[in-house]
Amino acid sequence: MTKHNTKSKIVFDISMSLDGFITASNRSAEEPMGAGGHLLHDWVMDSGDSRNRKLLEESGQNLGAVITGRVTYDDSIPWWGENGPTGLARIPVFVLTHQVPENVPKNGVYSYVTNGIESALEQTKVVADGKDICIMGGANVFQQFILAGLVDEISIHLVPVIFGDGIRLFDKLEDKHIRLEPVTMIDTSKETHLKYRVLK
Repeated sequence: MTKHNTKSKIVFDISMSLDGFITASNRSAEEPMGAGGHLLHDWVMDSGDSRNRKLLEESGQNLGAVITGRVTYDDSIPWWGENGPTGLARIPVFVLTHQVPENVPKNGVYSYVTNGIESALEQTKVVADGKDICIMGGANVFQQFILAGLVDEISIHLVPVIFGDGIRLFDKLEDKHIRLEPVTMIDTSKETHLKYRVLK
């Protein structure tokens, strides 16, 4: 039997507005990030700042698996296609859902987990084999994982825009105080990349 390294680091990674929203308001099928919400991801396409490129390259080098929620999956699948969010790298994606979608991409990188976040995490640890596991959206998925004490690092790409409304990341965390330790801060022309270690 093959022995797997299960010491993966669990990282929640998201772009967020200055006032704490991970989407703008008025979400639709055409604009799943809300009206003007694409501003949160403009930095990914910013080829003029080498720090952004370096950050993306470094985060991808040690990525072993991705966990995402059903809403993020449904919103993103038209753009992701069979290869998922990592494109030709084809990193496995585990989708938290109550029911497996009827139409799934042929030869896709997706696995559908219907029995909770702990099961999703155990499955991703086997596939990641010691590499990082990235949790990417949505807010509800983050809230479940952080409240369960299952997040090691939080990576926030803070974009200088105020939405005023939309989906807020840090809602529904009860009265729990979650202590964080700053790891890095990279300030670029379009956003500030913040990384925190979750103290347990």
